[in-house]
Amino acid sequence: MSRPNCQDFRQLLINDTPLMDMRAPVEFVQGAYPSSRNLPLMLDEERKAVGTCYKEQGQEAAIALGHELINGEVKAERVAQWKAFCEANPNGYLYCFRGGLRSRITQQWLKEAGIDYPFIEGGYKALRRFLIETIDDVATKPMTLIGGNTGCGKTIMVNELANGIDLEGAANHRGSSFGRYVSAQRTQINFENVLAISMLKKQAAGVSHFVYEDEGKIIGSVGVPLPIVQAMKAAPIAIVDDPLDVRLERLLDDYVVKMQRDFCTEFGEQEGWERFTQYLEHGMFSIRKRLGYQRYEKLLLVQQQAIKVMQSSGELSGHYDWLSLLLEQYYDPMYTYQLSKKAERIAYRGEYADVKAWLAENCA
Repeated sequence: MSRPNCQDFRQLLINDTPLMDMRAPVEFVQGAYPSSRNLPLMLDEERKAVGTCYKEQGQEAAIALGHELINGEVKAERVAQWKAFCEANPNGYLYCFRGGLRSRITQQWLKEAGIDYPFIEGGYKALRRFLIETIDDVATKPMTLIGGNTGCGKTIMVNELANGIDLEGAANHRGSSFGRYVSAQRTQINFENVLAISMLKKQAAGVSHFVYEDEGKIIGSVGVPLPIVQAMKAAPIAIVDDPLDVRLERLLDDYVVKMQRDFCTEFGEQEGWERFTQYLEHGMFSIRKRLGYQRYEKLLLVQQQAIKVMQSSGELSGHYDWLSLLLEQYYDPMYTYQLSKKAERIAYRGEYADVKAWLAENCA
């Protein structure tokens, strides 16, 4: 007996159920789900042609054109890919945009190939609506923020706490001018999808009070969902007050050691070093106006010299010079000013371990 078509979105997403996305590649790139794989019924140009036919001649003519375009060897190749996915993921489901014609055609062709595979009722659109509603719902739950100067390990702590929600991890961006990773940042839709699924998993584990990093409205190129932003404006804040030397070590590891390693792993030694250099220089360039051009030029020269020494000898100490100046003259004064406007919401202050213990005891 085959499984029924799925409407239990919560369990499907919590369990990272394998999903076969039948939409065209252009639709998949705009937004999908972490456990999905794009094996489209129609490629972009085919979908465009069928869509034009539908508008001009109606559904019957569009379906006929679709069968004409996806026939013979083309059809056989796609069905073979679907069959391989279904056999490798017998607990999975397929979906198209609305759970309509594309899902039914795919399901029928699979049946003809000997596989009875269920689809998600309502398709991508229904799943997406469910995840947006999840974010809206979680925004109404109790929350506490972790604040502190750059380098205080706020993101690390969020991930160490059982009730922590990592907004930056969902965005795949650290939120600062040096915040990008080697891998591309997620689209707005994918950021929201990953965030909502994280929330669902926390709720399934019994979490009812959530802890977030004290973020702005924007993380890299994506916007934090408005209900979360609004709730953050009233949430209590626990401030991490780690000393400068501890913070510098974290930044050196995050922005220099790990990024250089990741660039060289991804692109090879020569191109990796070039891209790593561009990454650091672009981070400085993006805040040049706020630094002031004279200070920017000074810091850039120190940074460039540190990169040269690092590449020739492996010595890292030169990076402390520009990182410490950046903290003391830019990031720390900026955060002190921002925090002054939230002073009445500060519920606790302390070093890293103390704040983590306080959150575990008071915000579980």
